Amino acid sequence: MNTFFSILLSTLLIALIAFVGVFVLFIKRKILDRWILLLVSLSAGTLLGGAFFHLLPESIEVMGETALFITLMSFFLFYTVEKVFHWRHCHKIDCQQHSFAYMNLLGDSIHNFIDGLVIAAAFMTSPQIGIATVLAVALHEIPQEISDFGVLLHAGFKKEKALFVNFLVALTVTLGGLTGFFVFRFFDSSLVNYLLPVAAGGFIYISASDLVPEIRKEKKIKKSSLSLLVFFLGLLMSFLFKFIE
Repeated sequence: MNTFFSILLSTLLIALIAFVGVFVLFIKRKILDRWILLLVSLSAGTLLGGAFFHLLPESIEVMGETALFITLMSFFLFYTVEKVFHWRHCHKIDCQQHSFAYMNLLGDSIHNFIDGLVIAAAFMTSPQIGIATVLAVALHEIPQEISDFGVLLHAGFKKEKALFVNFLVALTVTLGGLTGFFVFRFFDSSLVNYLLPVAAGGFIYISASDLVPEIRKEKKIKKSSLSLLVFFLGLLMSFLFKFIE
């Protein structure tokens, strides 16, 4: 039951990150842009660290080289899914912002559900891996939720509706966590072993494909150096979690 409540509490806390969008309304754009870049850098480092210091070693120990193959296929799967859900990302002149907003919500729902499954698998492996995974997911979700909130406002949603819809979508992480707990516990616990390299592939893809390119857009040496330092801090934080296990 401790594992169940850990999964439930962790996923609910991550869902509440959806309300971070309300703070955007009171922050100046320049300050917001500066902090988002640092959050993205920290998230990128934490995700990569979570994959290489926790998820991959754990899965390789159980599955051997098969874990590496599954990780690579997971990377390709995440790439394919992102291509499908962003196929109509305003590459046409008559792109409809409202339609893209709902596409974005659908994509986030699937992403959050998978995050919930990953968190469930991590806690059922060990509390330490669970905490490290929650931290990585949370750091990734903060800039993501700010971005999603901005997309909804840009598409014409009222502030209250944007916050409410964003929170409903965020709750899919809790649905994924509870689904993962019951599936892994009562049906086939060996599925956890397969999900860990899947999560590793997803973490590597999100960090390398989505987050690192955003960090590289910064051209000023001072800001780039600070982003690099924060990126390394994310890696270091993930590494230090190994000594808690």
